Amino acid sequence: MRFRLELTRRHPLRQRIFDFLERRRRHERWFKRWILTATCLTVALVLETLPRGRYLMAGLASEARQAARYAIGVPTPREEIADAWQRYRLLGIAESRAKLVEVFAEASPELQRLMRYAGLGPERGLLRWGNYNQTLLLPSTVFEADDAGRSYRLRPNLRSIWLRNVSLKNGVLGFFLVPDGPGLAAAIRGTPAIPVETSRQTTNSWGLRGPEPDPHAPLRGIVLGDSYMQGLFIGDDQTPSECLRRYLQDRLETRVSILNAGVMGYSPEQYYYSLLAFADRFRPHFVVVNVFANDFGDLFEVPSKGHADWDEGKYWLDLIADLCRQRQWPHLVVAAPLRSHMFGRRQGGFYPGMLTNILDLNGMSFLNPIEDFINAHLNLVIPKQRQGQRPPGCPLFNDAIGDGHFSAAGSAVWADSVGRRLALLLEQDQVGRGPRPGSG
Repeated sequence: MRFRLELTRRHPLRQRIFDFLERRRRHERWFKRWILTATCLTVALVLETLPRGRYLMAGLASEARQAARYAIGVPTPREEIADAWQRYRLLGIAESRAKLVEVFAEASPELQRLMRYAGLGPERGLLRWGNYNQTLLLPSTVFEADDAGRSYRLRPNLRSIWLRNVSLKNGVLGFFLVPDGPGLAAAIRGTPAIPVETSRQTTNSWGLRGPEPDPHAPLRGIVLGDSYMQGLFIGDDQTPSECLRRYLQDRLETRVSILNAGVMGYSPEQYYYSLLAFADRFRPHFVVVNVFANDFGDLFEVPSKGHADWDEGKYWLDLIADLCRQRQWPHLVVAAPLRSHMFGRRQGGFYPGMLTNILDLNGMSFLNPIEDFINAHLNLVIPKQRQGQRPPGCPLFNDAIGDGHFSAAGSAVWADSVGRRLALLLEQDQVGRGPRPGSG
């Protein structure tokens, strides 16, 4: 009989560690854990305390929710998109206010005096969102806050004027549209500021540029837009809206009142809330929405690369279109022409091409007036060339003062182009459903 010895170990062999070494290693582990916990708490405290930290934490949570929805094919609720915009805007205002304090402290006494006169100082400067995704420093003497969707609005019954050769540095986007009053001369003394004499503007009792509205005019319209419609550096009677009023009045031979709801820095969201603010009060017969490339993103990225938030712009422009359909108002979207598209490569596939792709509009309700602008430019320049006096730049824009907005001549071209289409749409609307409601 063969016996086989099997040696088994009940406990595996293990290297023994001295007790004092084990205690030291244990203490090291606990110390590292304590350091990690304290670091995490400190980082969380800093993030929660600083505006950008709170924004980043909330943003990460929002992105995590969006990723989860995307994985199961569920769209992001509009409420969450609105909350994200609100966080972004509050962050921009908080950071801009801190920069404004620094800029004001570093400014010369003369510039500080001018800023106080304009309402641009740290105590009174109006910091609001505009230009799609920017924080603007607006003079509180000319603008006031609007928490009903427009962010800000022009003060009523005010006369103001633009100043040139003065700006703010260190990332503060400020504007020197200041009250045109007896204190202006003393305010600009010792500064490089120069008033643009042709830029004086007045607001009516509704807080809009232009003559007092006539809610009982036989034909009434609202023009929505930004600085192009407000009319920068041109007179009250030279704005696109006022030129359009005269065109329609002459062509249709009836009294016309147009509400110029254009305000510098506005974007589609503010266009929509402007329409809500005035629609029931003014009861328009038509609505014109003038859009520009920076309504959807960066002014240089949108037309050249198509980097834009088209979905956000579409959301608000669709709301405007829906409201116009409900009220049976003829509705025209106009794409303000880019100067670079007139004198360089057109590259219109992104702007305004994308608008025609994303908007739920009949082709008759969309207008690109660039061809009219090019023809008008040639008609103005060729006679001067024959005389050997070709004007520098383009006479349809404020090239003479280095500004890209419409000149008085450009406003007239815009009004002629828009007026021709609008008159036909109004005629078609009247033929289609009889006399205009509310006329007389």
